[in-house]
Amino acid sequence: MPWNRPRTGSHRIRTRARARLRRIPLRLRLRRTRGRLLRRLLIAFVLLIASLCTAAVVAYRLTDIPEPHPETVTQSTVFVDDKGSYLGRRGPVDRQEVPLSQVPRYVQDAVIAAENRSFRTDDGVSPRAIARAVLASLTGGERQGGSTITQQYVKNALLSPEQSLSRKAREALIAIKLDRTRSKDDILAGYLNTVYFGRGSAGIQAAARNYFGVDTRNLTVSQGAALASIVNIPSYYEKAGSDPKVTATLRARWTWVLDAMATSGAITAKQRADAAFPAFRFYPPGTTEGQRQYMIDVAAQEAADRLGITEDQLARGGYTVHTTFDLALQDATTEAVKNLKAGKSGKDGKGITLHTAVVAIKPGDGAVRLLYGGSDYARQPFNDAVGGAVEAGTALDPFGKVRLGTPLADLRKTPAPTPLKLASAYATVAADGVYATPYTVTKITRDGRQVYTAHPDTRRALDEKEAFMVNAQMSQTSKTSEPSKTSAEAIPSTPSAQKAPQTSFTAGAGGGITRRTIWSTTQDPQLALTVALFADRPGEKKNTTVPAQLPNDPSPVGSAEETAAQIWRLATRATG
Repeated sequence: MPWNRPRTGSHRIRTRARARLRRIPLRLRLRRTRGRLLRRLLIAFVLLIASLCTAAVVAYRLTDIPEPHPETVTQSTVFVDDKGSYLGRRGPVDRQEVPLSQVPRYVQDAVIAAENRSFRTDDGVSPRAIARAVLASLTGGERQGGSTITQQYVKNALLSPEQSLSRKAREALIAIKLDRTRSKDDILAGYLNTVYFGRGSAGIQAAARNYFGVDTRNLTVSQGAALASIVNIPSYYEKAGSDPKVTATLRARWTWVLDAMATSGAITAKQRADAAFPAFRFYPPGTTEGQRQYMIDVAAQEAADRLGITEDQLARGGYTVHTTFDLALQDATTEAVKNLKAGKSGKDGKGITLHTAVVAIKPGDGAVRLLYGGSDYARQPFNDAVGGAVEAGTALDPFGKVRLGTPLADLRKTPAPTPLKLASAYATVAADGVYATPYTVTKITRDGRQVYTAHPDTRRALDEKEAFMVNAQMSQTSKTSEPSKTSAEAIPSTPSAQKAPQTSFTAGAGGGITRRTIWSTTQDPQLALTVALFADRPGEKKNTTVPAQLPNDPSPVGSAEETAAQIWRLATRATG
């Protein structure tokens, strides 16, 4: 049996050796074997490093740079007025790409100073930030930041926002590969066009407009440093300029960014000394912002028609639509009409609703300078100026004895024209009988290229002599109407008192205390302005309205003429 097998000599020798070894102190035993242990540990460590390096190399080679998420490359279309002031946008995301060449160097340097000062020399990753993120993930600590600009771009545009160790590792690999395969300028451009700045602004161009009302290329050193400071906590800083506490906090960070730029030589000592904390556009936007949607509706439809695309394609196309509108005049008109409606209470107890439409057109050209289509776009998206059927009444009388050419010939067949159509007829008279098709878009650009340019569409619709007769009839009718004292003083009727021949004309439907509509027009060779005041009430059928009598106190004629006079003064002051 095996347990009875006699022990061999070698076995007895090993047994005695173990016994002698046990009698040697542990300290001495470790000292004797230390070299062998160290060699084994070193070999294991080298093998581990080699394995990790091999895994990293394999992972790097297998890692592809993904395409940007669709939402990060989707662009909105921006609308600006005749001077380039921002009107608003259309599109799912407030973002427009700009090439890095349109971003001033000091704006680029401000972002680098605020977010990643080693950007132009690093390898795309921050080892310290990665170590902090790994430690936080393993210990369950708070999520760590401090990523490089390259990593932030990868995270914002190329990967999901998920916060995990594997995603962070992939982020680092992509950032390294991105840094080795693309230029720093390309990476910075991608970052600036996708990073969120608050106020709904994705990218530097939208931020420049939403915070300061300018294009990126026009940002000052101070404004650029402010936007760079905002990137840190955009949802908090978006109230800068309207919230004193937020403004003070941002000012401190703004100072820190500028000091870093001066230290690095990105700006001169004089630029640093001259920098003053910038003024911000108020946020959230005021009531006039919503009213502008009436203008954008009209311009968007026209722009899409000119390009031969749908309005949805226009909204996502990254276009800049330059309009004919005068934003300052539009906002002033909104305030003037708001005061008018406040005096009339808007609605009486019988459900009567007052409406005001205002249109201003450049005679002989057709450019629509002003388009007020309603008081509240959110409540009434229907545009009274271009779609409202307003009872003409005596407003068409001056055209009664002349021969009208196309398209004015249709006026006599339309007892309730839109304010835009009637205003264009008055503008034809002011242009000595030359009709100009109304338009709201002067040009459309995309990626710095002009893709559409407007050309006035004109034709003669009245003989010059007949145009003179209509103008004379308008003047005569105005003298026999019931003008208010205020408007008569505001708009002198004698040509000697004017810079150019000017005509004021008030007409409408109904008379005395039964007035239903008022049309008040003032025109000269430079501008034709029409104010339409009318009322309606719910009809017998659901979702229908019928004309209603205008409230009599104050006088609707006086109110319309006074409003027209006020807007005319604003318009001629702006153009004179």
